[in-house]
Amino acid sequence: MNDKSELIISKIKKETILSLLRKNERIDNRALDEYRKIQITTGLIGKANGSAIVKLGDTTVITGVKIQIDKPFPDTPDRGIQIVNAELIPLASPIFEPGPPGEDDVELSRVVDRGLRSAEIIKLDELVLIPGEKVWAIFIDIYALDYGGNIIDAAALASVSAILTTKYNKAVIENGDVRITDEQVPLPLGSIPVFVTIAKIGDKLIVDPSYEEELVMDARITFVIDDNNNITGIQKGHPGTFTYGELIEAKNLAIRVSKELREKLPSVHNE
Repeated sequence: MNDKSELIISKIKKETILSLLRKNERIDNRALDEYRKIQITTGLIGKANGSAIVKLGDTTVITGVKIQIDKPFPDTPDRGIQIVNAELIPLASPIFEPGPPGEDDVELSRVVDRGLRSAEIIKLDELVLIPGEKVWAIFIDIYALDYGGNIIDAAALASVSAILTTKYNKAVIENGDVRITDEQVPLPLGSIPVFVTIAKIGDKLIVDPSYEEELVMDARITFVIDDNNNITGIQKGHPGTFTYGELIEAKNLAIRVSKELREKLPSVHNE
């Protein structure tokens, strides 16, 4: 994050957070393993193939999915294209600056992209129209509207929800040419991932850190968990460290609370 006054937390507030955690309590009265209130709304962007807005406590993220025909990448001629882009702008928080993507934008887009790919939520091999020439390209754009901590989980929930409710016009091949039909079809889906971020503050592990908790955390770790409770991705952030025992505890905690997140997701294709 940028070095701004908004990132400075008072010694009194920091000690309050630490003192509460010693008693297994949090500044917003949540349990250590409790997420803030989650609201997911889909289909808000009329011109997008899929969209979702997620409110996770004070954090709000919107994701739009656009689909178009494109040329495949040279090294993957038999697979569709998936591109994730994230933008953190001053509208969401004064700690974000206008201009080209910064480290936080890049990290967010890469973490979400890798998590979606590792779980294979979109079956890219089924999005080929003419191998080596034409494939479907999926663009997933993430925008932060309000930043109140734990942007990764909010962005992931919005992206997965948008993907689950995406539809596009089916294409058929006739005499070597691509013809777009009027039939709307859903994306070919694989495993559905959820992302769980855990922060370490002192010797305590907490899920879904708020903005104030992020300011005093030593480290954070995000787990990507598929339908079968397999860990398909891990991202560690912040300079602090986790012991081996803490990593195992964090993994078990993430798997346990992932069930709650999965229940919040929209039914596939709104069916």
